[in-house]
Amino acid sequence: MFCGIDWSDDHHDVAVVDDNGAVIAQLRIGNDAEGFGQLLETLAELGSGSAREVPVAIETAKGLLVASLIAGGWTVFPINPLATSRYRDRHRSGRGKSDTSDALVLANILRTDMHAHRPLPVDSELVRGLRVLTRAQQDAVGDRMRMTNRIRAVLKQFFPAAIDAFERGGKHRLDSAACRTILSAASTPAAARRLTLTQLRSLLRRAGRSRGIDAEAANLQKILRSTRLQQPSRIEEAMGSQLRCLLDQLDAICSAVDQLTAAVEELFAEHHQAPIFVSFPGAGALTAARLLAEIGDDTSRFDNARALRAYAGAAPITRASGKSHWVGARRAKNDRLAATGYVWAMAAIRHDPDARAHYQRRRDHGDHHVAALRNLFNKLIGKLHHCLIADVVYDANQAFPASVTAAAA
Repeated sequence: MFCGIDWSDDHHDVAVVDDNGAVIAQLRIGNDAEGFGQLLETLAELGSGSAREVPVAIETAKGLLVASLIAGGWTVFPINPLATSRYRDRHRSGRGKSDTSDALVLANILRTDMHAHRPLPVDSELVRGLRVLTRAQQDAVGDRMRMTNRIRAVLKQFFPAAIDAFERGGKHRLDSAACRTILSAASTPAAARRLTLTQLRSLLRRAGRSRGIDAEAANLQKILRSTRLQQPSRIEEAMGSQLRCLLDQLDAICSAVDQLTAAVEELFAEHHQAPIFVSFPGAGALTAARLLAEIGDDTSRFDNARALRAYAGAAPITRASGKSHWVGARRAKNDRLAATGYVWAMAAIRHDPDARAHYQRRRDHGDHHVAALRNLFNKLIGKLHHCLIADVVYDANQAFPASVTAAAA
């Protein structure tokens, strides 16, 4: 038997078909424990053996229903909605659509082409929890960047001296604790010009600075008191109020980033594969945690390193037809893993001579910066796959034997 579930927020449509495509059950269940129990009873009544032998197709990889099925031992196939749309056209040329028919389409996808789709990996609870934290941390970092851009846009309209003080001529960023502390205390150009050296030193200490305070305070005072164009006083006060509200939001986001980062690093350290990930050049605790969360610890998930490279978007994709031949970057990929890969490759070329040499060879070969980084990521993640399967830590002498030999010569 094969089961298809068309999910929604408050109910789910279920269809079960046999080997010949005959419909042997159709029902609608609620999105609650009672509905899940109804699904289990139906599958148990239909199955000759264990109901857990019935594969389930659904157009999502998350949610309480999927989590319950995985916890119960079912094999769940997440089907891309675009693929479902293509299969739907095989059955209905009139482009008709309904929830019940979509559940049947999903069940028939497994009946005819289950070999062409991959089930959800069976990752440990630790990794699934780590995935929640790392993705939340990545989202928080994105929120921090967006809020910082909003603050920069507001400062350009009435307080450009702050941008010069903290981003161009200073040692801080707009999202730094020093910048947030000083701008909260003096959110208008007029208030900033009144800050004394003693006040600036006190604000820097409050923000956590402990060295170079006198020189930094003098530099900030000089920039903040420089002659600038300014808005009328009432407009300036209004925009200062807007700036304080944005800074309050940025404070909350920065606090969330710090808390989530600490939680990620703490949970990552508990995993038995953590030493393998951090043994790679450029893979700090946070980057390594993101890699582990997205790759998972189900060793049967990827048949080989090539499959992992494709999943990460590191491997190129080829389109060849007749006289046309095109090789380019892969668009269908795990975007979070791909983004982490660029960060990893950038850190590797800064701290590892072998990685830097490989990157430079690709640049000399004609690759642009991003393409060279992607090629390095492709190489590193293939080595990571080997180390995870073999359960060994990274060894530069084995990873880059050609460059090591050349350096020794």
